[in-house]
Amino acid sequence: EEIAELYAALPASAAEPPKRLVGWSKVQLDPGDSKDVTIDIDPWFLSVFDIDRNAWRVPSGKYTFLVGGSSGNLPLKESINLEY
Repeated sequence: EEIAELYAALPASAAEPPKRLVGWSKVQLDPGDSKDVTIDIDPWFLSVFDIDRNAWRVPSGKYTFLVGGSSGNLPLKESINLEY
């Protein structure tokens, strides 16, 4: 078994740490196997607290998603722009 961990690097404007764990999935693999995995992300995990609005919000901008077996080994990477 392997745990596929999904991390998000939020837009620079969010002023957050470099990455945060936003999802994971346990996958059964035999040696040498690979498998497609879908991990849904709850928008709550992309939220930051906006002091000026006194509310949680998902910042607009460039998000980078990283996937791997641990936070130190994230070989898969994709960036997208989200507008909220």
